[in-house]
Amino acid sequence: MAETVDYLVSAMLIGTGATIVMDIWGMVRTRLLGIPSLDYALVGRWLGHLASGRLRHDRIAASPQVAGERAIGWTAHYLIGIGFAGVLLAIFGLDWARQPTIGPALMVGIGSVAAPFLIMQPALGAGIAASRTPKPASARLQSLATHAVFGFGLYAAGWLVRPWLHP
Repeated sequence: MAETVDYLVSAMLIGTGATIVMDIWGMVRTRLLGIPSLDYALVGRWLGHLASGRLRHDRIAASPQVAGERAIGWTAHYLIGIGFAGVLLAIFGLDWARQPTIGPALMVGIGSVAAPFLIMQPALGAGIAASRTPKPASARLQSLATHAVFGFGLYAAGWLVRPWLHP
C-alpha cells in the first residue's frame, strides 16, 4: 500500500514541479527573447470542442470560444505533466524517485515532445511538428527546448520529493 501511495504522490508532486519549471522557462523566454508561450486557453478550447466530437481545427484561435477554456487548458497542462511523471515512474520505478538521475528524466522530458508534434500541433491547426507555422524549424526547436526543460524539471522535482518517500 505504501508503494502505491508513494507512486501516486510522487507522480503528482514531480509532475507538478516539472510543469512549474517549464512554465517559469516560458516566462523567462518570453521576457528575455520575446517568444510567447502557448496560450493554454487554446488547449482548453480544443478540449471543449473535442467533447463535442471535433478533433482538428484549421486554426484553433479562429474557432468559437468555450466556456471556462482557460481553466480547462491550464488544468489539462498540469494533468499532462503529472501523467508524464507517472510514465517516468512506471518505466524507471520508484527507485528512480528515491535516487533521481538526469538520464531517465531527460529521456521522458524530451520524448514528451512527441505529444505536441503529433497530437496538439496538428489538432490546433499548426500541422505535424509545426509544419504549417510561419517558421516551422524555430517552432520545433522551441518545443524541443521546452520539453528538455520539462525533463530537467522532472529531475529537480524528483530530488525535492525524494526525502518524503518510504525507503
